[in-house]
Amino acid sequence: VQLAESGGGLVQPGESLRLSCTASGFDLHLYAICWFRQAPGKEREGVACITSSDGKTDYADSVKGRFTISVDNAKKTVFLQMSSLKPEDTADYSCATTGLRKVIADPIHRGQGTQVTVSS
Repeated sequence: VQLAESGGGLVQPGESLRLSCTASGFDLHLYAICWFRQAPGKEREGVACITSSDGKTDYADSVKGRFTISVDNAKKTVFLQMSSLKPEDTADYSCATTGLRKVIADPIHRGQGTQVTVSS
């Protein structure tokens, strides 16, 4: 199982960014895929989850209405579209397989992560 994130970077408050998570080595339908983030000195937070079989999603309250998770099954890639970014969204973002499509689920397999920095 391998997960590779990309798309992180430095943006200003209010701007948008799209993260990608490309999966390999397993059938995407076997797991839910979630995005997690962790800022220095803070606990890991589940941000958004999706099941590729039905496209159903779950979001943390802190990102509802601003972030959108989606999947391209043909490319085995899960996206996280982030809009109206705030400085408090600054964190290392990683994608992971989970057993449940819930942001409170624990990761099973996890990628290396990509840094998102929101600053003026």
